[in-house]
Amino acid sequence: MEFLTYHRDRPGSTDLRVELLEEHWSYMDRYAAQMIGRGPTFGAGDTLAGSVHLLDLPDAAAARAFAFEEPCYQAGAYRDVLVRRWRNVLGRTMWEAPGGLPEDGGYFVLGLGSGDPVDLDPPAASDHLIAYGPLLADDGTTWLGTAALLTAPSPEAATTLLTPSHYAAVETHPWQPGGRR
Repeated sequence: MEFLTYHRDRPGSTDLRVELLEEHWSYMDRYAAQMIGRGPTFGAGDTLAGSVHLLDLPDAAAARAFAFEEPCYQAGAYRDVLVRRWRNVLGRTMWEAPGGLPEDGGYFVLGLGSGDPVDLDPPAASDHLIAYGPLLADDGTTWLGTAALLTAPSPEAATTLLTPSHYAAVETHPWQPGGRR
């Protein structure tokens, strides 16, 4: 089963995140074989804003354990955590993206919704997509939104990936591929 976890930073926690970076990476190393995509998101400038992970795990309990045992979460660096089933529509990891991984111009787009599903299929021209898929309830069928990692020339261009009028909220965050440098 595929899952998305999104840890949102607590304001003022950047120093703590930096202090725990090696511990965070060591924790992530344990999940390398299950990782589909990962990386930090940013707010104003280069300020850390969150951390997104796409993983293939056995069940919802394993996804919650992954999210809540993460060292930065345990230390109080995050204000909240989103854990959702996710379907890997592209069927690949971020390391297999045809355009490669962005050094800049990467975005995490998160559309939260309910009701009739939209944007289940990626756009026809998807060379800029790194990861894409619907967010689902624990039952694996009820649509709760869409999440994607992509390259784009601007946040506005990244947001047009989704149909914003069909979501309760759409967030677009600058994103970088994560992992050891």
